Amino acid sequence: MVLWQLPRPSKDRSHGLKYRLYYGLADGTCVVRYDNETGKGDHRHVGDVETTYSFSGYEKLLADFWADVDKWRQRR
Repeated sequence: MVLWQLPRPSKDRSHGLKYRLYYGLADGTCVVRYDNETGKGDHRHVGDVETTYSFSGYEKLLADFWADVDKWRQRR
């Protein structure tokens, strides 16, 4: 997990944060990833599916990320 406070908000990061949260397997397989890379805005990856993510604060971001990880663990 990496979370930066930017000097100022930007077009892609109106909340002023840049982040990447990653949960993966030892072999390098990405299971869950939340990020907001330039040009894509806030989004998440669960397995091979990428969807937009509605950012509403870093505490909610962390809660949503861990909820997706827990869902994946329960299905496994």
